Amino acid sequence: MKVLVPVKRVIDYNIKVRVKPDGSGPDLTSVKMSMNPFDEIAVEEAVRLKEKGVVSEIVVVSIGMPQAKDTLRTALAMGADRAILIEATTDVNQDIEPLSVAKILVHIVKDENPDLIIAGKQAIDNDANATGQMLAGLLGWGQATFASAIEIADGGALVTREIDGGLQTIRVKLPAVVTADLRLNEPRYVALPNIMKAKKKPLEERPLAALGIDIAPRLKVVRTVEPVGRSAGVRVASVDELLEKLKNEAGVL
Repeated sequence: MKVLVPVKRVIDYNIKVRVKPDGSGPDLTSVKMSMNPFDEIAVEEAVRLKEKGVVSEIVVVSIGMPQAKDTLRTALAMGADRAILIEATTDVNQDIEPLSVAKILVHIVKDENPDLIIAGKQAIDNDANATGQMLAGLLGWGQATFASAIEIADGGALVTREIDGGLQTIRVKLPAVVTADLRLNEPRYVALPNIMKAKKKPLEERPLAALGIDIAPRLKVVRTVEPVGRSAGVRVASVDELLEKLKNEAGVL
């Protein structure tokens, strides 16, 4: 059984993001980048399935800058077998939109013929939460989003997913697309010996031009601002005054 895991290079979650002076977007100059945390969870789940003997091969793929090779090497160090990089841009400020990513992944799926795709439910830079769903739609595959547990058996995947009212367990036939939620697992620490071994694992680089896909953005960022700082609290003299402020000033009643 082959599993395909898409991974994205994003600003490290420990970094405080600052906005450019002109408000055109986040300032990415000399900012530490790393694998999207939800994608890291997806890679970990694929590796765990391989350790159980369910999965025979794990292929990770990233779409973006040449520097994404570092992200792929991290996935290889975690336990993935092969990596594919689609060089789609050299501009660190260009974020490839979910539909374009899904269309590119369709080509990869046709070449690799995986039995299962495990992806992070969203990227922490744009929080789109759309690529997995779009990919399943383009492929005509079943999908299970926000997975907190995955079990492979009898040619299908039994997926426990988080919903507003609690947990829902569904079964999807393979091949399928599953998106990983935060509580699916805790990714392992990558040891130095595995990092060294990852350098010898195959990493294929493919130009976007060979796929013939237009990744021109359909959305335009009008303005980016930092969150407003929290203002100081006020002391009220009575419940009536509190209700009045909540209704007329805060607008929550």
